[in-house]
Amino acid sequence: MADDWTPAHIRSTMARSYQDETHMEFRQLRYFLAVAEHLHFSAAAASLDIAQPPLSQQILKLEREIGTKLFIRHSRHVELTEAGRLFRERAQRIVEEAGLALAEAQNAGRGETGRLSLGFAGSTVFHPLVAAVLQRYRSAYPGVAIGCEESNSSVLLERVSEARVDAAFVRLPLDCRGLATQALAEEDVLAVLPPRHRFARRRRLDLAELAGAPFILFPRAIGPDLYDSIISACHAAGFNPDISMESPQISSTVNMAAAGFGVALIPSSMRQIQVKGVTYHELKGNVLQTTIALVHRPHERAPTVQNFVRILRDMARHAPSA
Repeated sequence: MADDWTPAHIRSTMARSYQDETHMEFRQLRYFLAVAEHLHFSAAAASLDIAQPPLSQQILKLEREIGTKLFIRHSRHVELTEAGRLFRERAQRIVEEAGLALAEAQNAGRGETGRLSLGFAGSTVFHPLVAAVLQRYRSAYPGVAIGCEESNSSVLLERVSEARVDAAFVRLPLDCRGLATQALAEEDVLAVLPPRHRFARRRRLDLAELAGAPFILFPRAIGPDLYDSIISACHAAGFNPDISMESPQISSTVNMAAAGFGVALIPSSMRQIQVKGVTYHELKGNVLQTTIALVHRPHERAPTVQNFVRILRDMARHAPSA
């Protein structure tokens, strides 16, 4: 019979064992490999931290299930049969693959591997805390692949709700009903003036001083709540803004101001955009603020998302006040 124990025979026998009423157990493979390594039942039992009789019983059971002897027993040691040598090669691969599968599953369960898809409202990327959160997450979870996409806040809310992205950085105020929101940073809104403006040398301005100036503003559809808060602030300052130009994104208003289309109101983190001729000015009374927040689906179970939210919360809690 030993001559029939080819590698193909071994594979078919092992596969068949999972279909028969008597199933080969994974621990039997481990026990077999320990005996095959030590060629001694007592030494193998000691390495497995079990008693020798149960080990011997499991090896006998395994041989009965396979239908052939795997070991030749001698008084002081054992040796592998031809079938045992072939079986060892296959069993070793199975145990190694199972170990890898276990480690991969555990890593995925802890969020150490997998994929995280993030959305960014264009102007949020200018805030240093956004980059800091990403850096800390990448450092803590280098095995996670991060996918990024940029859009406006309203579209990103839809994509998070539809599970097309896992989470997104957006600007508040924004109607985020149905989603979980975690604030990261609050910042004041600044005025940006075109080249050679008469207020260019002023560090601070009253919003009312911009009455009558042409305004550059993003379309209301991409951020209706923030848009309305800007209009309301202008009304409170005593004027109705003359919107002469719509900018496709908040982040593009600086370039449009540099081109002379008018004045604009932007988050303070965007003042790092260096465009020749434009000037940035604080608004007296801090009449306008905006908040960068992360939105995600409530009761999120994905470990990658949970870990990202946890890091963001920790950084938001310890971030210095603006």
